Amino acid sequence: TGVADRQQVRELERSSERPGQARPACLAHPSQQISVGELRTDMIQPPSTNISTKILHSSRWNPFFKDCIGAIDGTHVLARVPAANKAAFLGRKHTTTQNVLAAVDFDLRFTYVLAGWEGSAHDALILADAIERNDGLSVPQGKYYLVDAGYACKPGFLPPFRATRYHLREFGTRRPQTPKELFNLRHSSLRVTVERAFGALKNRFKILYNKPFHPYKTQVKLVLACCILHNWILRHGHDEHVPSEGSWTANPVDEEGTGDSSTDNASWAALRVQMAEQMWAARGSNKA
Repeated sequence: TGVADRQQVRELERSSERPGQARPACLAHPSQQISVGELRTDMIQPPSTNISTKILHSSRWNPFFKDCIGAIDGTHVLARVPAANKAAFLGRKHTTTQNVLAAVDFDLRFTYVLAGWEGSAHDALILADAIERNDGLSVPQGKYYLVDAGYACKPGFLPPFRATRYHLREFGTRRPQTPKELFNLRHSSLRVTVERAFGALKNRFKILYNKPFHPYKTQVKLVLACCILHNWILRHGHDEHVPSEGSWTANPVDEEGTGDSSTDNASWAALRVQMAEQMWAARGSNKA
């Protein structure tokens, strides 16, 4: 079960430190060390509740997504764990990984990161854990994140319609033929922000592609350190490792999804239908 697997992770983290030798993960020269925890507070901050300029200046997204503050997804990072824990950490590609949940704003900055869950854990389970933590993910009243079809449609989290065509084009061939298809197309083109952020993270920090040799607790902190550095780079300039928006398409597995519509919140599901119908009615005037 998820609870049992999570207990394994906690035991694994404790076993990675010898008594009396535990030290916080630090960056920089020993004489100027700053712990990851200290930097996290400064560099990974909640998103603004103001409408994103990316949304504001596009009639494809505004006003439909005006209350959206970012996108959430999970990504897998290679992990090394004891043989006894290997089964719980086997991810989609049958290698041992940790499943990292992250929220990203539309400037590609990480606004929340939860690393350390085993690779076999479902993204929705990790999201539930992030929400339940005392210092966890918080969604301001009336705002929401875009998520993929594996998550439930509920207050604060808006996935695309399931069992609906994706990889369409708004203009030219393969145009959307229904309000749901148009909604999914625009949802995908905005949600891809989080996938581009993960792409930039792994393009720059190749260590995330390599099998680690650190204790597991350090592996978890290493992911967080890379996210902190990613945000620092964006704060102070342009990151050439960010994939261009025009060249990036959403993962079809994420768009198709395996979520169960029975877990959707009825009022939010109805809100999604209303948004789709409004988009469809206004589609002729959307040029941006």
